[in-house]
Amino acid sequence: MARLLLEDGKEFIGKSIGKEDECFGEIIFNTSMTGYQEILTDPSYAGQIITFTYPEIGNYGCNEKDMESPKPFARGVVIKNYSPIDSNSNSEESLEEFLVKFNMTGIYGIDTRALTKYLRDKGSMKAVIAPDKVSREELLEKLKKSQNMEGLDLASEVTSKESRLIPARANISDKNNDLSKPEKVYRVIAFDFGIKQNIINKLTERNCQVELVPANTSAEYVLERNPDGIFLSNGPGDPAAVTYAIETVKTLVEKYKKPIFGICLGHQILSLSQGAKTYKLKFGHKGANHPIKELGTGKIEIASHNHGFAVNPKNLPSNVTVSHLNINDDTVAGIELNNRDNVFSVQYHPEASPGPHDSDYLFDKFLNLIVRDIEK
Repeated sequence: MARLLLEDGKEFIGKSIGKEDECFGEIIFNTSMTGYQEILTDPSYAGQIITFTYPEIGNYGCNEKDMESPKPFARGVVIKNYSPIDSNSNSEESLEEFLVKFNMTGIYGIDTRALTKYLRDKGSMKAVIAPDKVSREELLEKLKKSQNMEGLDLASEVTSKESRLIPARANISDKNNDLSKPEKVYRVIAFDFGIKQNIINKLTERNCQVELVPANTSAEYVLERNPDGIFLSNGPGDPAAVTYAIETVKTLVEKYKKPIFGICLGHQILSLSQGAKTYKLKFGHKGANHPIKELGTGKIEIASHNHGFAVNPKNLPSNVTVSHLNINDDTVAGIELNNRDNVFSVQYHPEASPGPHDSDYLFDKFLNLIVRDIEK
């Protein structure tokens, strides 16, 4: 048996899955119906315990293809019904085997609907998964001493340690693409604050050669390399704590006149670099089914989300315009710069994995801006 204990004393008893150990983190919930492996391996979940609201987890197993990073970054997992049978032709191992391989702790057999409703009411908070032989009092004392998400720079923990070059590849989804003809390759520097593999895929399949650089890469290095575009990736933790990246992006916006595109943490860092403020959401936006409104067209997108902080709309600098809104709660979901028509960012995840492809056009927008500026 295992215990899930929240910092306010709320307790759930279930069964252990994965490594039977103590696991501390911020407990959140994700409303995606599929994609548990992509979620667990998304670096944006570093420091968090993920509760899956979808009740059946594990039924299609895990495989190498669906990894969004080399390993899981989430601290733990909470499941209602765990399927010991994985029925899928792509399955290479069960979820249980996957969790054990990566020394990841989980709990199943609890009422995740009740837990989710509790978190919606009380807000995300610190929690621990532990064997039930450990006393409540001991766990609560450890919880008090565990890390808070606010003020925490986790990008520095999940980022690449050194730069690496990822070659472009032809867009095989375009049936009219003549692969016998040489194509222009576009050089993009991507800041790795916790980048997902499918973001890299979306760039390389649009003939972008991606130089993936660590989160603390200097503006001087980027300006010297003079790429065709800059990408600011997703990532975990409190954006206001990533002060080195905020200063770097501020310099780049001032001195680099080519396209800049940010997603998630990259969006928040871009906003902060222009003088905006961020704040912690009560329970965050985590799921593959959140509605977004593009204000310029009125179009509604269903998009994938994973963030616990947001840009404050009440004190936006004059240089920043809101381009997208989350229509569940009217939080800022995208911005553009008024003095630069080639700098933009979104709070959500157009690369999906998991999730719908409604927002895929944003990668095309980035590429089109690169092409336009090259041809000027």
